[in-house]
Parts: sequence; structure tokens; C-alpha cells
Amino acid sequence: MTNRPEGDERATRNERRAAARIRAQQARARQKRRQRGVRIGLQAGLVVVLIAIVAVVSIVLVRSVQPAGPGPAHMAGGGITIGQGLRAVGAGRGDAGGAGRATSSASASAGSSGTASATPSASGTGDASGAVDVAGTVHITMYIDYLCPICGQFEHENNAYIRGLVTSGAATVEIHPIAILTNRSQGTKYSLRAANAAACVANSSPDQFFAVNQALYAEQPEENTKGLDDAQLRHLVAGVHGIRHLDAIERCIDTQRYAAWVDARTNDVLTHGVPGTGLRQLTGTPTIFVNGKRYDYSLPFTNAEFRTFVVTAAGSTYASGDETPAPTPTPTATSSAG
Repeated sequence: MTNRPEGDERATRNERRAAARIRAQQARARQKRRQRGVRIGLQAGLVVVLIAIVAVVSIVLVRSVQPAGPGPAHMAGGGITIGQGLRAVGAGRGDAGGAGRATSSASASAGSSGTASATPSASGTGDASGAVDVAGTVHITMYIDYLCPICGQFEHENNAYIRGLVTSGAATVEIHPIAILTNRSQGTKYSLRAANAAACVANSSPDQFFAVNQALYAEQPEENTKGLDDAQLRHLVAGVHGIRHLDAIERCIDTQRYAAWVDARTNDVLTHGVPGTGLRQLTGTPTIFVNGKRYDYSLPFTNAEFRTFVVTAAGSTYASGDETPAPTPTPTATSSAG
């Protein structure tokens, strides 16, 4: 048995303790490096998230303050007037500045057959009053939303009657597409996109507007569904006979060229109402005027009720002193729209 000197044993213990301290220091250093790496990673991730949030907020703010810009041709007052032969009456460039209250005039001349001509007041104020300047011509003004189910019901019952009046020259119809149900389509903003598509048609192929308006209601989705996507809207427009400048219309639909303008027009009538009618706030759709008089309809719609109102409103226009009494409008079609 070998006996080690006491000094050697102490040296060995000291060496082991020193080695243990070194290993502990190295472990702590590795732990600190790992923690530093995690901290740097978290900070970098947070910076990326913050940059993304700032970018999204900036886009939203830019879009929210983006000016509405000029509206479509033929819709200076927010609506397009359709006259004899279902052709757009007049022309003009809308202006969303001042809530879209630019002023233009529109007129439809009589044909060689001597059919009564109309000079409707398609003023940029959206004025639905005083729209009959020639005896016998009735002016119908409609504020509509393409997602509104009640609008669809009115269209179904009365489209053929209105179409007959306008085709024959007995009436003009001024259609204002607005978007009060933008938030009722599961986030797709169908109401706004459909009104934009209609504005695109008014700008590039106005004589087909009445047919496109009819097609949008024929394919009207239910409220609180996604509605038609942009490709389906393009297909719907392309299917209308006689449509012109289809490429321009399709680009307009894809870029939502008039969406800001539609939104501005909607906010305008919701806030300021319809000038010339006494209506200070538009509270729903459809809102309909005949010669400036509001149609207070009952539900369900009937064509008989609307016919009666049209004849009454046309007659009372002249009861105040016009030289020529208003004739009873004679439509070319009498059944409800299919």
C-alpha cells in the first residue's frame, strides 16, 4: 500500500474544483449565448411584425383618404338618365369634389316620327324634381343597391312597365346605383363592386346600362352571401347584347376604378339626402321619385300600385298650372319583369 503525501491530495482536489469551475463558466457562457440568440431573434421578429403592421395601416390610411376622383361619363349627378329607345341621355364627366354636386344637362330629341321629346333635368345635384320640361314625359328617379332584396322585388314587378314607358318615350328613368349594403356580403363588398361595375358600363357603354342593370338584378345574390366575384361580374357584362369597349369595362371592374366615387356618392345621399325633393337623408333602398314626388310603396310590390302612382304624379305635375295636361303613360309592356 502506497501512502500519498497530504500535499498531493490537496493539489488534486484543487485541480478538480478548478476544472469544475471552468466547466460551469463555460456552461454559463453557452447559456448566455443561447439566450442572447433567442432575444435577438425575438427582437428581429417583433421588428418584422411592426413593419408589417405599419405597412398595412399605411395602405388603409392611403386608401381611406384617397380622393374619389372624377366619376364616370353620363353620371355627373350620380345617376345615369335613360331615354327613348333605352339610350343614355346626355353626357358629362362626374366630379366627386363637393360630394359630386356638379351640374350638367341632358336632353333627348324627338325622332322624325314626331314622338314627344324630353329634356329631363339630369342636374348634377341629383335633383329629382322638375324633370318634365316637355308635356307628357314622366321622369322616374331610382336610388338602388344591387344587393338590396327589396330593390330586386321592385325590379321584378315593375321593370317591364318602366322599360315600356322609357322605350316609347313616355318616360325617362334616372338610375343611381349606391352601396349601402357593402358590409352584407361576407367581406367581399359585393354591393360596392356591383355599383362600380355599373358605373364602368355607364362610362364606356352607356346605351347598354339599362340592360346591365336588369342583368345584375336577374343574377342578384342573396343578402349576407359573398355575391358574384369580379370574374363573374365581367362575364355578366360581357353577356349583354351590344356591349361596347368590353376590354375597358373589364379593366375598370378589376381595378374598381369608380369604387371610391360610388362610396362618396353613397355617403353624400345618406348625409344630405336628395336635392329638390325635400328628402334630407336617404335611409334605404329602393328610394323612388316620379316627377320629384316620392313613391311611398307598400309591400309586397304590385305593378298596379306603381302604375297608379306614376299616372297620379304625372297628372299632379301639370295641375299646378302647366298648359298641357299630362297624358296617361302607355307602356309597350305590361307584365312584371321576369
